[in-house]
Amino acid sequence: MQTLIINIKELIQIRENGIQKVSGREMANLPLMRNAFLLIENDLIADFGLMDNCPTLPDAKIMDATGKVVLPTWCDSHTHLVYAGNRVQEFVDRINGLSYEEIANRGGGILNSAEKLNATSDEEIYEQSKVRLEEVMKLGTGAIEIKSGYGLTVEGEIKMLRVIRRLAENYPIKIKATFLGAHAFPKEYKENHSGYIDLIINEMLPKIAEENLADYIDAFLETGYFSVEETERIMEAGKKYGLISKIHVNQFTAINGISACVKHNALSVDHLEIVTDEDIEVLKNSETMAVALPSCSYFISIPYTPARKMMAAGLPLALATDYNPGTTPSGNMNFVVATACIKMKMTPEEAINAATINGAYAMGISATHGSITKGKKANIIITKPIHSFYQLPYEFGSNLIETVMIEGKVI
Repeated sequence: MQTLIINIKELIQIRENGIQKVSGREMANLPLMRNAFLLIENDLIADFGLMDNCPTLPDAKIMDATGKVVLPTWCDSHTHLVYAGNRVQEFVDRINGLSYEEIANRGGGILNSAEKLNATSDEEIYEQSKVRLEEVMKLGTGAIEIKSGYGLTVEGEIKMLRVIRRLAENYPIKIKATFLGAHAFPKEYKENHSGYIDLIINEMLPKIAEENLADYIDAFLETGYFSVEETERIMEAGKKYGLISKIHVNQFTAINGISACVKHNALSVDHLEIVTDEDIEVLKNSETMAVALPSCSYFISIPYTPARKMMAAGLPLALATDYNPGTTPSGNMNFVVATACIKMKMTPEEAINAATINGAYAMGISATHGSITKGKKANIIITKPIHSFYQLPYEFGSNLIETVMIEGKVI
């Protein structure tokens, strides 16, 4: 089946094959064509070009994009979309002056979500999660990473990863699964960290590998959570099962965690609200992608990742939502792109690169997703009629998306 989109006002993020990511100054360049066509065959991008060269295809389905912008769907490389219930009360607690740490110390935070998840059936978790997944697809997300981490028990973590697998089987969106057993220490292991890490390594990991439930492994490397040494144990164990690391790091403090992640060839280091000059130097000499989560900074009023400083040093940067019930209850990548422009002073070009091609790299799918490239998946956003793609972050409170196509089909 062929679909021919014609009269595209701006066709953006057009790339040749083989470009996996963009870094530093390159991030300011967003290749585009004006008055263009895009040809889709089945689930792949077959061709694109100027309307002057548009083929005549009498059997193709024609879509007229006069006045509209076409771009690749967002690649959201960091989410906790599978969870049970919500943490609305903690939102109110923060407004009333409690810090993230104080809420956690009262049994809130991650442990609150773990309690809810372990008390909820697989079916109910799936039903809640699919609603969220369908919403983000309509908002233009065409590839997503989803973490476990609200089980903190062998059964709970397996339950979450099975739900993630079921979502991947039932929806066309590309889903990557990350095992995050090292999200927090359960109450019973509060004084026995090594005991819980032994549980992760000796019981959780073998079962996950047996069912092939995860692509990546993660840990919350942070003061009061998992130390550098503890995280290194987890990264080493993951490697034995073929799980590459994607690590939460430098959200509240810098404790040389980035150096440890790079040493273990982590695919990405995520959060980075606090970044030192030493961290930047370490990342410069690596293939590790830095991932910023601006809507988390927005929601819990913590600093934003220093994007301008990092790009000036030549680093690549990806953007993701951190969609989770406690610190970012939103999977809206449009808002993430806008917030990166408004609060992190990224240009629209930089932010879109970070949310598409670099997001794809941060979840290991840049060969098939993240740009308008012949042979890649036909995952595209068609906007409503707009003046230019700059309007996407400018009108941050409006939904300017008219149509989303995933694998060549309108969703």
